[in-house]
Amino acid sequence: MMAQFFSNLQAYSIEIIPALIIGFFLSGLAHEFIPQKWVDKNLGNSGLRAVVMSTFIGTLLPICCCGSLPIAISFYKKGAKLGPILAFLIATPATSISSLLVTTAILGIKFAVFIFFAVMLMGVLVGIVGNMLPYKRRAELDIQEECPHCHESAGICSHQKDVKCRMTSALKYGFWEMPREMGLELLGGILLAAFVAAYMPLGNLINQYLAGFSGYVFSLVFGLVTYICSTATVPLTDALIKQGLSVGAGMVMLLAGPVTSYSTILVMRKEFGLKVLFVYLFLLSIISLSLGYLYSLIAK
Repeated sequence: MMAQFFSNLQAYSIEIIPALIIGFFLSGLAHEFIPQKWVDKNLGNSGLRAVVMSTFIGTLLPICCCGSLPIAISFYKKGAKLGPILAFLIATPATSISSLLVTTAILGIKFAVFIFFAVMLMGVLVGIVGNMLPYKRRAELDIQEECPHCHESAGICSHQKDVKCRMTSALKYGFWEMPREMGLELLGGILLAAFVAAYMPLGNLINQYLAGFSGYVFSLVFGLVTYICSTATVPLTDALIKQGLSVGAGMVMLLAGPVTSYSTILVMRKEFGLKVLFVYLFLLSIISLSLGYLYSLIAK
């Protein structure tokens, strides 16, 4: 079993590391060169356009579930409607450039394309419902961030870095900040995936107890109560599929797992209340189950 474990670990590492290198590099470029004012303008407005825009941008931003929380709350304090905030909280952690590249490398291009558009659809639907929900906004002061270079307010800062400085900053973010933020989770996901793939009796348990709809319920509950970043979820899902879990149930895990964490639940409970939190989790569950089943039909 140990020999099989290390063999699986080597195989996953060979598949994942090149995709991660490209993903971290592109993430650094996105972080450094996408203007903050442009992000604020397109994510901070209300209405359907803001929901769609916040969902699309969220799918591209290199931020995990916990990392998206302070950004979403800052939009909320600036007066953004609930819909774009909920859409952003779903789309941002559910996928990223690195996770899409890793998904393509491990699970195939069809899986990656479907999950991208599934996350878009899930974010837009939850955002639309969020705009329709009545909720009492907590009185909060707008927080103005400071530019780290000139220490002026971010809204009036005129600081400009040269290209060399900005590239250095992008590389630092991509290959230092990003691995530091998600490195342990990613490593844990790869190790767990290698263990699951090597532990042969698990296949019998999956085939006996997690066939059909029960596999979908398992994936949903596992995704809701645990948190693994979108990139680290991919090898774990691949290992479970190879052990007998249906591809539809695997899709549910990829959709629901990265979106929720205890931090998200606690912050949403504080900022938006129990009713909004319940609707958020209910919609997330129903939509991810439906999309997972849809993918099982497409993948046949």
